[in-house]
Amino acid sequence: MEPHLLLSLFHLFLVIPFLLYIGFQRASTQHWIYLSLLALGGVLFLYHGFRLFVRLRAQSMSAWVNALHLLLVAPLLMYIGYHKKETPTSAYELLLILTFGALGYHTYSLAKMAQLHPL
Repeated sequence: MEPHLLLSLFHLFLVIPFLLYIGFQRASTQHWIYLSLLALGGVLFLYHGFRLFVRLRAQSMSAWVNALHLLLVAPLLMYIGYHKKETPTSAYELLLILTFGALGYHTYSLAKMAQLHPL
């Protein structure tokens, strides 16, 4: 199976619903979820920092994906995880904007892949 297909499905069925839940629940989010956001943000920061370095050295056109995760997604998740129930509304709004953007991007990717590989 194509790696980008798996990545899109992973985001569509696991990541996006998880982030939508947090974005809509806001301060009603359970404490353990805030802790998982803090840890997830740290892991994403390290992983995408490394991947960005590798892709920049290879002059890859997809380095922007790692830069987006490194500079925006990971810090936002750590910010929300750190501030927990005291997180400002604007952080949840930004999380929802990014999540709906990811939904559109990965849905579009699947539709494009379906056109390239018709049944």
